[in-house]
Amino acid sequence: MPVAPTYPGVYIEEIPSGVRTVAGVATSIAAFVGWAARGDTDRATRVLSWQDFERKFGGLDSRSLLGYAVYHFFNNGGQQAYIVRLAADDAGTAEVTIDGKLRLIARNPGDWSKNYAIATKIRADAADRFRLTVLYVPPATTQEIIVEAFENLSMSAADPRFVVKVLEAESSFIKAELVGSPTTPPADTTTPSPKLAGAVNLDGTVLQPNAAAFETKLEAGGGSGGINLLDRVDLFNLLCIPGENTPAVISSLQKFCLDRRAFLIVDCEQGASFSSLQNGPNSIMTGANAINAAFYFPWVKAPDPLKQNRVEEFPPCGFVAGLYAKTDSSRGVWKAPAGTDASLAGVSGLRTVLTDLENGELNIRAANCLRNFAVYGNVVWGARTLRGNNEVGSEWKYVPVRRLALFIEESLYRGTKWVVFEPNDEPLWAQIRLNVGAFMHDLFRQGALQGTTPREAYFVKCDKETTTQNDINLGIVNIVVGFAPLKPAEFVIIKIQQIAGQIAA
Repeated sequence: MPVAPTYPGVYIEEIPSGVRTVAGVATSIAAFVGWAARGDTDRATRVLSWQDFERKFGGLDSRSLLGYAVYHFFNNGGQQAYIVRLAADDAGTAEVTIDGKLRLIARNPGDWSKNYAIATKIRADAADRFRLTVLYVPPATTQEIIVEAFENLSMSAADPRFVVKVLEAESSFIKAELVGSPTTPPADTTTPSPKLAGAVNLDGTVLQPNAAAFETKLEAGGGSGGINLLDRVDLFNLLCIPGENTPAVISSLQKFCLDRRAFLIVDCEQGASFSSLQNGPNSIMTGANAINAAFYFPWVKAPDPLKQNRVEEFPPCGFVAGLYAKTDSSRGVWKAPAGTDASLAGVSGLRTVLTDLENGELNIRAANCLRNFAVYGNVVWGARTLRGNNEVGSEWKYVPVRRLALFIEESLYRGTKWVVFEPNDEPLWAQIRLNVGAFMHDLFRQGALQGTTPREAYFVKCDKETTTQNDINLGIVNIVVGFAPLKPAEFVIIKIQQIAGQIAA
């Protein structure tokens, strides 16, 4: 606000610079959707490590590919993921009532809770206070292992240690309800402690990929559950549905990712072979929305910790998503997540070993191959989107080009919200050019764009040519940003010529 001078002297006035930094968004936050034996089913849960996934979802389960894919993701360089747990529609939630006063209910549905029990004990020096303990009872044993304990609980809603509020805020396993209007704590329980009971047994086999009960939960826009829980997530960049390859479902997921500026990693069928893919991925998968998806072949052989580390086959999406994250952090989103540096960790081999000619036939049809080389081991050897078929001629042929565009779009979407409701005239346009231009120049400086000068690498236009008087009357400001992406050196051609003897003329 201008200074109002009243006395003779010197006045200081600070003038805003107009600089509003556009920050680049994260590029490799993964989302995994699938069946798990335990965990929240009403939200997408953030996990920051494999140990975090084990605590919240129970770790590996031989009935589901989800846990394995998440394990492979973190093992190959992933750092952050959201998990959407799918469960049967009739999945029950176990509970137990203590002394007819306190009902303890499992946090989420599933048969996992049948191995948990509850113990309560009133304090000897305070009859209105009690301790509640959550116990794990391993199957086929009577051993009780303490997993959670809550002290000085009260049955009074006015008390800061009210049992219902404490468990709601602090327990990972149970929540509580009062039965009636009790005023005193439940009586001490005896050993063996009363178990949670009444959960419907969840058979993981009925929710594996390609089962109808599973696929209906992958329908975007069909409700608030299933994959639609990701709508409540602020940002995710990669989507993995381990083992899912039904064309109609993949087509729906592609549209889902396109609308959210995310990228879908598609697994081939477990039994897919070179001959079955000679014509490329299914045509439904390669439609207009396929610019935000990539297809990987074949499945990967890796040790299974649940089977004494015997080698089993797993879908490639978890490994590949981890490599995306690793490449983004070490080289940038503009670097193709493929090549001799894109080696797969924790891998024993590949289901199908391809020759160069076989790889070539699949590559030009938009199937990214995993290869085994004597020196480099098992690596990702393809970087095309599902629109990368040579016959399509798409400008979004390559994975790094498309993902760089998504990174720029999301960053500018978030970084220009301050423009809304500002006076729509040249001072605003100049500020936009300054701030967006600074963001694009930083990408150029990092080597993300083609060209030796900024003029060759990008442009930012926002002026009376892009925003006409009619646009201004409609409340619209148009910002035009162009960039020259780096495209991967997919084919390296070395020309060798024999030097003929030189004859002096």
